[in-house]
Amino acid sequence: MEKKKALAFSLLIFLWVLVDSNGEEDFDVREHLSTVTRYGVVKDVAGNSFVPSSVAEECTPIHLNLVARHGTRAPTKKRMKDLERLATHLEVLLREAEEQNLSLQEVPAWLRGWQSPWKGKVKGGELISEGEVELYDLAVRTREKFPDLFNESYHPDIYTIKASQIPRASASAVAYGLGLFSGTGSLGPGRHRAFSVVSESRASDILLRFHDCCQNYKDFRKSQEPFVDKLREPILDEITSALIGRYKLNFTKQDTSTLWFLCKQEASLLDITDQACGLFSPSEVAMLEWTDDLEVFILKGYGKSINYRMGVPLLEDVLQSMEQAIQAKEENHAPGSYEKARLRFAHAETVIPFSCLLGLFLEESEFQQIQREQPLQLPPKPPQKRNWRGSVVAPFAGNNMLVLYSCPAFTFSKYFVQVLHNEHPIPLAGCQGSDICSFEMFKERIVAPHLKHGYNELCAVKLDKEESNSATSKFSKLVRWFLSIFSVERDDRRWSHKDEF
Repeated sequence: MEKKKALAFSLLIFLWVLVDSNGEEDFDVREHLSTVTRYGVVKDVAGNSFVPSSVAEECTPIHLNLVARHGTRAPTKKRMKDLERLATHLEVLLREAEEQNLSLQEVPAWLRGWQSPWKGKVKGGELISEGEVELYDLAVRTREKFPDLFNESYHPDIYTIKASQIPRASASAVAYGLGLFSGTGSLGPGRHRAFSVVSESRASDILLRFHDCCQNYKDFRKSQEPFVDKLREPILDEITSALIGRYKLNFTKQDTSTLWFLCKQEASLLDITDQACGLFSPSEVAMLEWTDDLEVFILKGYGKSINYRMGVPLLEDVLQSMEQAIQAKEENHAPGSYEKARLRFAHAETVIPFSCLLGLFLEESEFQQIQREQPLQLPPKPPQKRNWRGSVVAPFAGNNMLVLYSCPAFTFSKYFVQVLHNEHPIPLAGCQGSDICSFEMFKERIVAPHLKHGYNELCAVKLDKEESNSATSKFSKLVRWFLSIFSVERDDRRWSHKDEF
């Protein structure tokens, strides 16, 4: 059975190489790093066949919602330790090969004596300078694209800026604000100005960290991780075998996994593509990228409805801001007396579910499936094409903007919503494949079907009815409450070890 699997995988790789051989010279590994991809590399990747609607050209923008991921960040403390363990194991592999008098001619020179670029660092996960630039430049482009929205003097009630309590998200909000309000203040030569960034406690933030407050989701994710590992395993087996044959070093599957992680970090953070990434062929990179995309799909995306339904409080907040903007317009509120933009900065675990709630990257039939809470098929293997790519769905600084337009000349609707993904109009399956639809259709077809379940109903662990009626239940509730006090403390202590996006 294992031989048949190996043969099938080898045949798949052969076909992929055959199909893609003409394009290998143009292959840029930096475009294939799933959610570790830098924003500037992929922000202009869009379907050439999609023609945006011209409706927005005839209307006036009156409000903007932004949901953005933090910019490029350093690896977490946990992953930095993985890289240090890799360095130790590479030394062992090279020494064993020399003791066995194996030819090491094919071993890349950089592997000898390699040390992690992050060796000695005791903290990780912070926004790096490249990430700051991503958010700063995004803000400058947004202000240039929508000058009518950002022509007011700053006030926190006009330009609301929210971030999760995680430092890389709040730092991203600050970088964005510096770009958005540059030249409008009196601080320093850049005429910067102070502005407010609001954060909820991460223990109760159901707008931007709903994944961390939803116990049912945590249970689901934990139950699915072995399944994801099983999907990844045959890919790692075959690529590990190929690396052993290629470089004559006795790599393990864990080595291959960590070398792929190193490749992503080097290419994205350091612009190094000829070391760890150079160990893999383009077809192997494509397969490794696919396994990462599978994980994102199953654990954060369309793989299960709870992944995105738990983001309903954020969707409701977006809808509320639009309704308030429409009310202000209808009642002719004075300029400077109402909100014009609501700007949020969080994580891949926020942006991905929110994209799913909007029905992005779906065909019409798939959109109908998620409305019925039915799971979708997994993204197909390379070389087949797929809509779901982590590098496009949620790269560093990946974002969704929802722009509300006033269109007084139109008879069938006066307000329209346009969705921009990574700054580009994107087709909405719920709006008949257009990037823009009437506010009424947006509310009815995209938002309303998700409001069947409240967040507490979806996320709270349901107790057995019999137990809940017994005295034992009351005691167990008391014990759980008592233990929860300490579990919060444990969660805080473990926080730096979580490998979040």
